[in-house]
Amino acid sequence: MRTLPGCFKIFAICCLALLGAADAKAQATTGDTYYQTFPDLLTTRFYLSGKYTGFRIREKTDNTRYVYMPNTSLNMGVGATYKWATLNLAYGFGFLNPDHNQGDTRYLDLQAHIYPRKFVIDAFGQFYKGYHLEERGRGARSDDDFYVRPDIVLTKIGASVQYLFNHERFSYRAAFMQNEWQQKSAGSFLLGFEMYGGRIAGDSVLVPVPLIGSEAGNFTKLNFFEFGPNAGYAYTLVIKKHFFITGSASANLGVGYSEKQEDAGTHTEWGINPNLFLRGFVGYNAGRWAISANYVRNNVRVISNQGFSNTIMTGNYRLNFVYRFTTGPKLNQRILRHIDRLGAE
Repeated sequence: MRTLPGCFKIFAICCLALLGAADAKAQATTGDTYYQTFPDLLTTRFYLSGKYTGFRIREKTDNTRYVYMPNTSLNMGVGATYKWATLNLAYGFGFLNPDHNQGDTRYLDLQAHIYPRKFVIDAFGQFYKGYHLEERGRGARSDDDFYVRPDIVLTKIGASVQYLFNHERFSYRAAFMQNEWQQKSAGSFLLGFEMYGGRIAGDSVLVPVPLIGSEAGNFTKLNFFEFGPNAGYAYTLVIKKHFFITGSASANLGVGYSEKQEDAGTHTEWGINPNLFLRGFVGYNAGRWAISANYVRNNVRVISNQGFSNTIMTGNYRLNFVYRFTTGPKLNQRILRHIDRLGAE
């Protein structure tokens, strides 16, 4: 597998820099005791993380599904958060990623999940080449191999912006960034807008001909674009002040089109598709340290009314070990004072 694991970190940092100054003044603890902030502590983390963008093709005649997944890496890294600024650096070491004969994937996966006080912002830029069928032996030469398609490319670009209504009591940062501490159970409704576009393409039909029950709708290329409103709800259950379980789900009705290239020619469909965005967090949080596991899943259905339906699945998972430091005068003078100055402007 080949990847550029640090690039999406730079992308996230740039997005945070644009949002940070506007949000920094809200970092001081309010009179509400539902969550505690740590505006003067440096939140450091050691973590394991992975991300992927795959796609599922469902044959409508008998509900048969073909799930293509990339061969992405499990990364190990370190990071830090101070007020509005976050920096994470990770690398996919070889001992974490043994070869399972799943083929070679070249990819650049840019994911930014940003949590200002009143908003939830997600940005995606996925560029993948090289996939395999998830089920071992299916379509392959032997039961121990995977059906590998090094020619398949997938591009997905999109964004989602949601307003967090109960931001005075509910904190996404406590679950995802660990620079806050949710001390009482609380939830919030979400309302926003999202937009996605991209393509899937291969040198031949995407579904192996020996496997399909019907060739109607089988395709070699698929372009899509859709946009629309979304709504959802998020809730954190706090147990004995320190243990937490956070979950959120939002649904989107996307209006758009898909354009498929088939053996019979090009076929275009317009319509409305429901999409789904899920987040799950679990862990332990305290004044100085925390441990948490995070999972973010974004499903984008592509409009298709003949033969097959298609879904693009993007995921990001992470295990965090966190410790918060009181910063010394040298670090404050050299680095952190610049972050304070930007936040005050």
